[in-house]
Amino acid sequence: MIRIGLIGDIASGKSFIAKLFNCPIFNADEEVKYLYKNSKICFYNLKRKLPKFIKSFPIKKIELTTAIKTNNNNLKKISSVVHPLVRKRMKAFLKENNKSKIIILDIPLLVENKLHKKNDILIFIKSSKKNILSRLSSRKKYDKNLLKTLKQNQLILSKKIGIADYIVDNNYSPYIMKKKVKLLKRKILNERNNS
Repeated sequence: MIRIGLIGDIASGKSFIAKLFNCPIFNADEEVKYLYKNSKICFYNLKRKLPKFIKSFPIKKIELTTAIKTNNNNLKKISSVVHPLVRKRMKAFLKENNKSKIIILDIPLLVENKLHKKNDILIFIKSSKKNILSRLSSRKKYDKNLLKTLKQNQLILSKKIGIADYIVDNNYSPYIMKKKVKLLKRKILNERNNS
């Protein structure tokens, strides 16, 4: 099984590129949403750490956002509860898909949280500032200050580019991106098969 990790800036289009590979995807953002909506363990642990903010189940995103805005340290508290649960779900995903040729890891803090392995292929998704801003502003409840706080936890982009095996320039039409990803996928499969 080839593990491909997608790295890049917030809103660079990682999830869009992930889908173009047409392989099983582990999308950490979707997993977190699932936990907030369905996991009582997640709820009780967050309520214990942030009793002032977390009121009722399912967990409301607005309560978490308020907690982070009130104090940056609250992000660490949230992460300390959520990350182990996401790891557990990732383990289950890997086990479930261990017969797949390729799996995609779409995890915002993949490198920062050391969720990648030495043999993983890291692909940096490059996107222009203009495209990133237009994606962000089209998101519901886009919040500039919250974004700043989240970015503080991320490796600087130049470092991410430095550790990437490939760079995908995501500044073209979906049609062209589909072709680019198809070629890259073929290249990765050939290289791994030949090594």
